[in-house]
Amino acid sequence: MIKTAITDMFGVKYPIICGAMMWLCKPPLCAAISNAGGLGNLTAGNYETEEAFRHAIKEVRSLTDNPFMVNITALPSMRITGEHHKMYFKVCAEEKVAGIEVSGAPIDKLGGMELIETLKKAGVKLFHKVGSVRHAKHAEKVGYDGVYAAGIEEGGHPLDDDVSTMVLTPRMVETLSIPVVTVGGISNGTTLAAALALGAEGVMMASRFIATRECEVHDNIKQELIKRQEQDTTLITKSLGMQGRALKNKTVAEVLEIEARGGGLEELIPLIGGQRGADAWVSGDVEAAPMYVGQSIGLIHNVPSCKELLEKMMSDAEERINNLKSRIGSKP
Repeated sequence: MIKTAITDMFGVKYPIICGAMMWLCKPPLCAAISNAGGLGNLTAGNYETEEAFRHAIKEVRSLTDNPFMVNITALPSMRITGEHHKMYFKVCAEEKVAGIEVSGAPIDKLGGMELIETLKKAGVKLFHKVGSVRHAKHAEKVGYDGVYAAGIEEGGHPLDDDVSTMVLTPRMVETLSIPVVTVGGISNGTTLAAALALGAEGVMMASRFIATRECEVHDNIKQELIKRQEQDTTLITKSLGMQGRALKNKTVAEVLEIEARGGGLEELIPLIGGQRGADAWVSGDVEAAPMYVGQSIGLIHNVPSCKELLEKMMSDAEERINNLKSRIGSKP
């Protein structure tokens, strides 16, 4: 059994965390991952009212007795406002969730140091997903309990520093005294073992959890991820100052064409709007919207249950680590 600062901090079996996914990280998937021994994710942006968000937290708790993370993303949005962010933090403190993963602006800039103190008093562990050492140092300074080192390989919106996981993880580990969790390119036991070897205390992955039986998306999407390879994603919306990594498809090609000729937000919004993505996950039309997945799709080969996935990841990671140990010869 592999023990790390993450397994100790949350009292979980495996140092494997689910990352945020709009429209997908809802109670059933969140609870399935936590029940399997990892840390599930409830993505706050799926809920626009306090009542709906609080109900979702209670629903997760009705499905699992184990801890789970809540994601709060503070990036430019036409749907989620600053008032939503305040509401999400307030509910998380009141409900005493196990931990929060913050993406985008840090908590102290969203609500001041008093908000961090409120969350800590409620026993909520705070993690910031960052793509640079400078942002990680800020998180440590203001009192976060850990950081997610998000490399350029990740799906979603990687920082435009474009630093890979292989470099970013050890840089953060050597700089910080708080736990580092590796993000980007993680999908199996080999990549988990690699992250631990780089000094990480755990891994976070999202794309891999799409291709699980408990993820409520059309099977066409799951089969597409199995079919696609690591070169089948690309970076879009750089012209908007918020690049995103998405699966190559017809819609993404249109986005890149508009950006190449200098088209602006007005042309892009109809293609990248959130509802378009929500509809595509349900319909199974893999060409209809940007699907924000990472390069780790090249390592997705099947659709297991969350329990099967995590057990296989851990056994493979342990085998990989033991094989490496066996290569260390005795001193002459």
